Amino acid sequence: MSARVMAVWCPDWPAVAAARAEGHGLHLPLAVVGPRGVLACNAVARAAGVRRGLRRREAQFRCPELLVVAADPARDAVWFEPVVQALDAVVPGIEVLRPGLFVFSADGALRFHGGREEVVTRVMDAVAATDTECQVGLADELPTAVLAARGSALLDPGGDTGYLAGLPIGALVVESALGDVEELAELVGLLGRLGVRTLGDFAALPPRDVATRFGEAGAGAHRIARAVPWRPPSVSAVPTGAAVEHRCDPPLERVDEAAFLGRRLAGELHSALAAAGVVCLRLSITARVEGGTEVSRVWRCSSPLTPEGTADRLRWQLEGWLTGTALAGGDGGAVTSLALEPVEVVAAGRVQEGLWGEAGLAEARVHRALVRVQGLLGPEAVRVPVGVGGRGPDDRVWSVAYGEAPPEPASRGPWPGALPAPSPSVVWPGTAYRLEIRESGDPGSQVVARVPIRGGVVLRTGGGEPVHVTARGLLSGRPEVLEVGRRRDAVAGWSRPWPLDEAWWELGPGGEPRGPRARMQVVPERSAALLLGCALGDESGRWTVEGVYE
Repeated sequence: MSARVMAVWCPDWPAVAAARAEGHGLHLPLAVVGPRGVLACNAVARAAGVRRGLRRREAQFRCPELLVVAADPARDAVWFEPVVQALDAVVPGIEVLRPGLFVFSADGALRFHGGREEVVTRVMDAVAATDTECQVGLADELPTAVLAARGSALLDPGGDTGYLAGLPIGALVVESALGDVEELAELVGLLGRLGVRTLGDFAALPPRDVATRFGEAGAGAHRIARAVPWRPPSVSAVPTGAAVEHRCDPPLERVDEAAFLGRRLAGELHSALAAAGVVCLRLSITARVEGGTEVSRVWRCSSPLTPEGTADRLRWQLEGWLTGTALAGGDGGAVTSLALEPVEVVAAGRVQEGLWGEAGLAEARVHRALVRVQGLLGPEAVRVPVGVGGRGPDDRVWSVAYGEAPPEPASRGPWPGALPAPSPSVVWPGTAYRLEIRESGDPGSQVVARVPIRGGVVLRTGGGEPVHVTARGLLSGRPEVLEVGRRRDAVAGWSRPWPLDEAWWELGPGGEPRGPRARMQVVPERSAALLLGCALGDESGRWTVEGVYE
């Protein structure tokens, strides 16, 4: 039997770290918010209805006195290091999965302290000494121990499968250390629609069918549900011959210097790993501080480390060591030497790029750049269009902050009265738009005028009478002339108007009642086709331009 694993989980750690860094009391509701909404909140906020995944505005609506703090992985890591240091005298070989969660091999600790209750007591006492709450889980496999920690479950040898079988399928999504949360959330949603409710139901499916249907993410989650042997935590670092060491002369004292050095050392380490054809899954960071103190930390990752990921973890550790929050004595000091050592590596061939090679890397760089812009300017600074369904051009596409979950449409269809295909190329042109009028109906003919459409357009009959839509939804006359400002164009074709009976109670842009409306498509002879809208019964013949078919 493989070595047993013990996991220690500190609940709501991002919120705890933010409260300590900002000096907020535990009695105040607090939430940590990232690009995708609420990432963590404390118990006071949770009692007020705040939950993970909520958008910031929704969380503040549920709890008006909520303190909102931006997510900061560096802050979480720096404030978590004293908790890990407090356990060094109790158990060896601690590996950090993420700030707020670490694991270690339990066999030696169980033998040394005399049993699991004794180990748990010592672990919880050591963590409590740092004024932090924790929960402990014990299992045969690492993923099971992580899930067991959330239920404070100490499993007997061989009890992993039975414990996992009773957990809901959503348990796969609660911990980012087990895999990509977005991929797992999509998988869990699909499994729920297929009738898979528990991890036991999922584990009963044939592995080959799961891998064929759900891909790599599904196969990994299936191994967790079946308690298949996982990578065990190491007790001591195993040299691989690709270590990078740097002696700091003069000693390193500033965090910005540490960040610069971290990027360089991370680049050297990954160059050495690439030359050997391997990638790193577990990294040891060791530093010697003035006075002879040596501190070390092992980071375990579910996916291979990138140079950026290595530099981030190194910067977090150095910040803690330089400021003293990571040292047992609480006094910081200058770093005189630094070493990066890969503890566990796998062949680089096991990491597959996207179908187009560098396309996957380029996408990752774009994602990192956009998230960085959001970090500098706020989540709303980067917005992307998403399709949500609907009847009108403004309903079909919404603009949401990058990284935010797109809104679910009220119905996926059909949409009675929906705008027929193709959709306008320009929606709600606005005051700056100029409609091009050409010499003839040929799109390649010369443009004779560019007319603003800020005031809308007017449809008239051949006798000059305005054309409008009656209360019964019918045209009052045959549209033959289109007036755009002072320009006129003949109407070559038009569609039958269709009424819009949705949201008639809302107010228009000027605060006036919107009322029932109608839309119609018009094709002028010398300009682009238009999507027009007007209020039912408006006899002025003035229509709003809602879209242009360029």
